[in-house]
Amino acid sequence: MPQIEVDDATDRYLTFAAGITGMTKGQLVARLVEQAQAAAAPEPATPDGDEPASVRVYADYAGHRTYGMFVPGPGRIEITSGPLAGRSFRTPSQAAREIVQHYNPAVSPHRNGWSFFFVAATGAPLQSLRHRSV
Repeated sequence: MPQIEVDDATDRYLTFAAGITGMTKGQLVARLVEQAQAAAAPEPATPDGDEPASVRVYADYAGHRTYGMFVPGPGRIEITSGPLAGRSFRTPSQAAREIVQHYNPAVSPHRNGWSFFFVAATGAPLQSLRHRSV
């Protein structure tokens, strides 16, 4: 198995971060690399040049996984699975609030949609694509 060398301070940081996330140090490093790759990936070209290509996303809440499509540019979320399928929301946060409200109406639905949704292909938070949507 390949290994990497890190200094003592970095190892302490990885140990701490792995402990609070419930991951191994290797899993943590892999997740960080995936997020960096997702953030650095070029935006896919669109066939008609009008609107950027959609990105499949998901959110896990109250034991339910909801899939959707994130449309960069306008920043819209279109829900594609579950009881909210077919609905479109102007922002990721609006979509997140609706999901929370649907599954748990007793709690405050306010959520940051950029950290609530994840890119399906990489598992990176939707936040990793945010700079491209503005």
